Amino acid sequence: MRKPSLLLVVAAAAVLAACTRPADDAAKTPAGATAPAKAPAAVATLNGKPISAELFGAFSKAVMAGNEQAPTDEQRTQMLDQLINMMLAAQAAEKDGLAKDPAVQARLELLRTQVLAEAASEKYIKSHPVSESEMRAEYDAQVAAMPKEYKARHILVDAKESADAIIAKLEAGGDFAKLAKAESKDSSAANGGDLGWFSPQTMVKPFADAVAALQKDQYTKQPVKSEFGWHVILLEDVRSPDVPEFDQVKPQVEMFTQRKKLQSYLEELRKSAKIQK
Repeated sequence: MRKPSLLLVVAAAAVLAACTRPADDAAKTPAGATAPAKAPAAVATLNGKPISAELFGAFSKAVMAGNEQAPTDEQRTQMLDQLINMMLAAQAAEKDGLAKDPAVQARLELLRTQVLAEAASEKYIKSHPVSESEMRAEYDAQVAAMPKEYKARHILVDAKESADAIIAKLEAGGDFAKLAKAESKDSSAANGGDLGWFSPQTMVKPFADAVAALQKDQYTKQPVKSEFGWHVILLEDVRSPDVPEFDQVKPQVEMFTQRKKLQSYLEELRKSAKIQK
């Protein structure tokens, strides 16, 4: 029997031209003097504080996450305005002393931890790329672990005594499909108890376990109890499920294998860490 069955995306903006000193300024540096270090490019300034291209780039990447197309000039302008608004609010929070609030400090620490963890994960994945052989091994393992599919019929009744009587009739040469039409209370009775092809996960556990224990063309010699009643089950056929070719699912296999490697790396870190709970 089958079971009953941060960042709000904003439009984004044109980066303002970075402020650079005129090229001929370099010629004005006195002989022997050390030229000042080149300041990071800024896309804007806010109350005298520069907004670096790196900060704007990180903000833009977060806003455009999932969008492979480069932002338009209008989107870039809107994103810069949004970032400025965020920074204005942050500056106001600093002025009001909110950065000293324990709850705010905890949230800041959590964000810092998250960013560092993501950076560490990206570094590990970059330095430990998944090989073709690793992907194929993972693909083969997943295919081998896929459950078989079964084609079966069943007869569902309310009492064990009724199921025992049906099994006795089968032992005496009775036709399963005819008995199903006559005795089963399930909707499949009209089709002789035919359930078609199914995987064990789609069935309640007692039914799935009983089917998996049968050989082809065998029926259960003892009634099977489930939440729906008592079953007599006939297994008609077994097959392996259709699976896509490796090349069809290669990107998904690569991602899954990368995650497993990263998880193993994290487990190694845990082993060498001193953790007290």
